[in-house]
Formats: sequence, C-alpha cells, structure tokens
Amino acid sequence: MQCKTLILISSLLMLTSFSLSAEHKGAHSLRGGNEITSMSEAVDMKRKPIDRDVIPRYYDKQPPLIPHRVKGYKINLRSNKCLTCHGPDVHVAAGAVKIGDSHFYDRDGNKLDRVSPRRYFCNQCHVTQVDAEPLVENEFRSIMPSKSKK
Repeated sequence: MQCKTLILISSLLMLTSFSLSAEHKGAHSLRGGNEITSMSEAVDMKRKPIDRDVIPRYYDKQPPLIPHRVKGYKINLRSNKCLTCHGPDVHVAAGAVKIGDSHFYDRDGNKLDRVSPRRYFCNQCHVTQVDAEPLVENEFRSIMPSKSKK
C-alpha cells in the first residue's frame, strides 16, 4: 500500500513540474525570444549628454542623478574624482552642487570631518543618464511638488 502511494505522489509531482515548465516556454524578457544560451544582437550604445541642467528628483531621499559624463572618473581608496568639483571646499568655485551633508555621517549618526566610507563610492547610488527610449512602459507619478529650478 505504501509503495502505491509513493508511486502516485511521485507521478503527480512529475506531472505538476512538467506542466509548470511548459507554461513558461512562452515567456519573453528584454532579450526578446532568445534562449539564454544563444547570442543576442548587441544593442547600440546610447549617447550620454556632455552636460545638462540638474535633473529633478521624483521621490523623497532619491539620490540625485548625474547630469554629465563620468567616463574615466577614478573612484578608488586613494582618490575620488567627484570630490574635485562636489567637495564642500570647492563646489562654489567649480559651479557644482555640494555633496550632501548626509554623506558626512557614519552609520551610528556621528558627524565626521570627511566623507563617510559608506558614502565615498558615489556611483553606487548616483547614476548617469542616457538619451534613450524607455525599455518598458512606465506609469510612475511623482508625489513631490514640481519645482522650477534655475
């Protein structure tokens, strides 16, 4: 009796897994209908604007987007190219936005006299933008009041 029950359960599990895997065969991703093991066509590189106005934020605590190219910027343990323009002592002369005060606090809330190590690698949160059409439809609506920045 136990043997028949075991065979029945095994058969049901096999049928269930087969039907689930067959169901996902029609799914498509941004790669299109290409299988993961096949090569897809390379996409065109998108143009990154050289410089533009400050990009508005759409939600509270959103990291600012980078409105300029950063190719070749060096950010490592010894140097941070971003701080040559956005540092607290140089931002006015550089005509750049000052690095946020939040970047000078450690994880325990203690104020530091230098950028916190957890905020030092800028491109972990801040990203450049490209001139490209959206990959998928987006219906996001900001709850932030729109401001005109000049």
